[in-house]
Amino acid sequence: MAYTFNMFDPKLLDGVKTIHFIGCGGSGTYPLIQILCSRGYTITGSDVEETKNTEAERAMGVQVAIGHDAANVGDAQLVVYSAAIQPDNPEIKAANARGIKTVERSILLGYVSRLHPRSVGVAGTHGKTTACGMIATMLELAGRDPAAVIGGKLPLIGGYGKAGGGQNIVIEACEYHETFLHLTCAVGVILNIDNDHLEYYGTMGQLKLAFQKFALLSRTVVFNMDDRNTVDVVNSIDRPVLSFGIREEAHFRAVNVAEYKPGFYEFDVLELGEPFAHIRLSVPGYHNIYNALAMCCCVRPLGLKPEDAERAAEAFHGMGRRFEIKGECNGAVIVDDYAHHPTEMAATLKTARSLGYRRVIAVHQPFTYSRTKMLMNDFAEVLSQADQVVLLPVMGGREADDGSVRSEQLAAKLPGSVVVDGLEGAAEWVKQNAGQGDLVVCMSCGDLYKAADMMVE
Repeated sequence: MAYTFNMFDPKLLDGVKTIHFIGCGGSGTYPLIQILCSRGYTITGSDVEETKNTEAERAMGVQVAIGHDAANVGDAQLVVYSAAIQPDNPEIKAANARGIKTVERSILLGYVSRLHPRSVGVAGTHGKTTACGMIATMLELAGRDPAAVIGGKLPLIGGYGKAGGGQNIVIEACEYHETFLHLTCAVGVILNIDNDHLEYYGTMGQLKLAFQKFALLSRTVVFNMDDRNTVDVVNSIDRPVLSFGIREEAHFRAVNVAEYKPGFYEFDVLELGEPFAHIRLSVPGYHNIYNALAMCCCVRPLGLKPEDAERAAEAFHGMGRRFEIKGECNGAVIVDDYAHHPTEMAATLKTARSLGYRRVIAVHQPFTYSRTKMLMNDFAEVLSQADQVVLLPVMGGREADDGSVRSEQLAAKLPGSVVVDGLEGAAEWVKQNAGQGDLVVCMSCGDLYKAADMMVE
């Protein structure tokens, strides 16, 4: 495997004043740049295109170059690169030739996590971004001024993260290639463990072992007692734990769960059987009960109060690309959602169906050939919940196309589904076929959001 357990270099930034970021406009690098700028470092960066993130970085005083060139490294004493950057990148090669230390973004994130004594790392196959958003909202509204590094945009803080001035940082702890093992957290949250990234881990056993290591890197572990795989992991560690759940007798348990309007839930939370809080969610979906319970579990270890969790639940209206309503097309409501694994898509479509629309149209862009091939039948079963399915070609991401899997193979398992030729094809199909009373749910972690924007335009 690519990483070893807990590769922490306490001297990573010793003597470093100037840091260069390759891929500085990314959602993972931008919050790190905010944090390091606030701590007095001189930052430069490069990316392939101008974005809102690069514009914001320029406003912070970051020197941003568009395009990759050896000269961009300048006087940097450390070069940080995102996971998408390849070894033959001219800036990586220039840094190596000059003996400048280079590190992947997740290693620097691990270092930054240790700068905040009350850090929260949220791990899990599904729900990380939303749970991070809820916890960050709770800390922000409680006046804690947290730092944050989140995989989606949180409107309250105006982006993917913030520098913060307090002791707290909220970090989305991603299991992809074990990058979350660079973190050390005061509170480590495990929401769930599902069969994803097995092209890297090989087996569920290896995936669960990585989560076990993550738990051991946390001082207190918050975990979902209703998720069997998570319970297996937590049962074998010697850390203080706080459990949450609905079905089981968890430390924090949701009871009296009810819909107060279609798709939106409220419930009471019991702490060891005693009343703790009443949560009223401002985001739809039964699955968000678990995210809110994870937030409630963080109250005690972070020195907050139950009413802080109650206030955050009402104030939190969702993250960018998490059941985000983009607008309308011919009277049909267009939703953009990051769901890309069958379990996530099932939760998204269940939420969509609970809202009472005439038809639910699922527009899906499969992401990575390995996942599409491995979970083909699961994708077909989940997508069959929609009234109409529109499929785009598989987006390979980091993988090369070996020709062994196509969206047409998935479409063959879904009678009445259609395959379009790309983003514009998807937008055009919706413009021609969707109408009043329809809910169009665009699901992908790729660039399908661009098609959703085209539909609204």
